[in-house]
Amino acid sequence: MFYGVANASVVTNTSDEDLLRSLDQEWNDRPLERLSRTGHTVVSVFLGSIMVFGFLNNLVVLVLFCKFKVLRTPVNMLLLNISVSDMLVCVCGTTLSFASSLRAHWLYGKHGCMWYGFINSCFGIVSLVSLALLSYDRYSTLTVYNKRAPDYRRPLAAVACAWLYSLLWTVPPLLGWSSYGLEGAGTSCSVTWTERSLLSHSYIVCLFLFCLALPVLLMVYCYARLLYAVKQVGRIRRSVARRREFHILFMVLTTVVCYLLCWMPYGVVAMMATFGRPGLITPVASVVPSILAKSSTVINPLIYILMNKQVRKMKY
Repeated sequence: MFYGVANASVVTNTSDEDLLRSLDQEWNDRPLERLSRTGHTVVSVFLGSIMVFGFLNNLVVLVLFCKFKVLRTPVNMLLLNISVSDMLVCVCGTTLSFASSLRAHWLYGKHGCMWYGFINSCFGIVSLVSLALLSYDRYSTLTVYNKRAPDYRRPLAAVACAWLYSLLWTVPPLLGWSSYGLEGAGTSCSVTWTERSLLSHSYIVCLFLFCLALPVLLMVYCYARLLYAVKQVGRIRRSVARRREFHILFMVLTTVVCYLLCWMPYGVVAMMATFGRPGLITPVASVVPSILAKSSTVINPLIYILMNKQVRKMKY
């Protein structure tokens, strides 16, 4: 009892700032390679650009959806969901890594790191799963073209499934199946790829299979079948409606390819860090794929705005 009282008095007399500093020091008390000051400045420039342009580009998409009813079609609901998740990454995640890069170290402690790792993983998986579900929706819609009226229930259900599926795979590290921690140069956080334990490795393998490989395989299958269907129909019926469907297909395919170009390097580096020898991935080698992954928040809305005929023909 007296021991507890004594400890309580010590904590009471210790300032909150000193206590937080001691906790952060204990959490960061491990060897971590860092970039030079110039390297952090370069990273902060890229992150700042991604943060600003990603937010503005996705904001434009949201404004267009709100202003023009013609854009609120079933197929565009999933594209809207991708813009929402990308905007949330810019607001809730990229801002933290940008501020940390300016100071050349992580500013928000252990709990801030867990939050950052969780939301970036969650929103990234939402986008990838939404693209996979979009491919299936396009495939099933085009193959039964004009046989039913536009149905909003299916895409809205797909949006809900994308969020639930993402939460299913991003909440476990918060509960002990693997964890979220600092990555790369120590100014951002993600799944602890370098943790050498069976529990961590099992989670990373499942994450790779169910949140990257499975959605990609679904997209490849659906778009391959869809391309075949469009080619067969094009020989028989060359209508404006069919050309519009093909344009939508081309837009979505471009979005998927750009998304994979942004995220595949990050996935490869993460797997090398997980199963390769310790120290194989240097800070620079981990920072570049991370920036490429974050750049998808800028690229997706640009593709949608530049390639969407409905948007180009709008009268503002």
